[in-house]
Amino acid sequence: MKSRYIDAVIAANAESRSVALATELKSGAQLYLDGEQMEGDLALDEMSLDAMREALRTDRNTTLDTPQGRVFVQVFTPPRRCFVIGAVHVAQPLVPMLIATDYKPIVIDPRGAWATEARFPGVELSSEWPDEALERYKPDRASAIVTLTHDPKIDDPALIAALRSEAFYIGALGSRRTHAKRLERLAAEGFGENELSRIHGPVGLNIGGISHAEVAVSIIAEMTQVLRRGEV
Repeated sequence: MKSRYIDAVIAANAESRSVALATELKSGAQLYLDGEQMEGDLALDEMSLDAMREALRTDRNTTLDTPQGRVFVQVFTPPRRCFVIGAVHVAQPLVPMLIATDYKPIVIDPRGAWATEARFPGVELSSEWPDEALERYKPDRASAIVTLTHDPKIDDPALIAALRSEAFYIGALGSRRTHAKRLERLAAEGFGENELSRIHGPVGLNIGGISHAEVAVSIIAEMTQVLRRGEV
């Protein structure tokens, strides 16, 4: 990789942006893609450019057969973020699972006794109210937001902020009855059916989980399904 692209990848990573680099295997010519901005000495036809954009969108390295020859597309993705709202018992097994699946977890809970270094060692913690914290962190398309407290005073402001963000996944813990009431409150805040359908509630795939760890597994599984296969 040419030095200028190394610097560009590092800069994009620092700003939580995914970028892609296409390299023609025979000549070494390269094309750098950052959003819709392109730079480099490799000229690709429109079909190959679309394939490169798709690789960037889906976060998958790929090899293309182009008129010039084979081209390898490498995607550089910063760690995805998961904002965990509520430092509750389920959060304790969830956080290490997030780390193991290449997320940066950020635990947000205004109740100081819950979000402590002792309970979440080495994890970024915030004691702000969730709406204030999310305003500061600015969740993007590489972000997931999961509310776990069952407390509308904490979860609802987080969900309102989440629905106004580009987060690829929004989940809320609670029974179907709890979720129905939650949707009624959010509808009263002006959110429509299409917007509310972004919230996965009850959170997680229905795997019959009972323990805190099993619930955490179901959450990770659903996040992965949405990330890799889209809304299904």
